Amino acid sequence: MKVRITIMPQAAVLDPAGVATAHALEHMGLHGVRSVRIGKSIELDIEGVTEEELHQACRELLSNPVMEDYRLEILS
Repeated sequence: MKVRITIMPQAAVLDPAGVATAHALEHMGLHGVRSVRIGKSIELDIEGVTEEELHQACRELLSNPVMEDYRLEILS
C-alpha cells in the first residue's frame, strides 16, 4: 500500500519559515503572495498495516499534534 502523509502547521501557529519565504518572494517581485505555509510530505510503501495504525503513527511520531495537523492519503 502506498500512503502519503501531509503535515502542516496549524493555522493558529506562527510559521517563521513561511513568513520568511513570503518576504523573499515579494522581494523577487511576486507581490500577490498573501501568505506561505511550509510543511512536509511523507510517502510510505508499506504492507500489513491498518489505517488506524497509520493514524496512530502520525499522531505519535510523524507530527506534533500540539502544533501541526496531518492529512493521510491512501494512494493504492
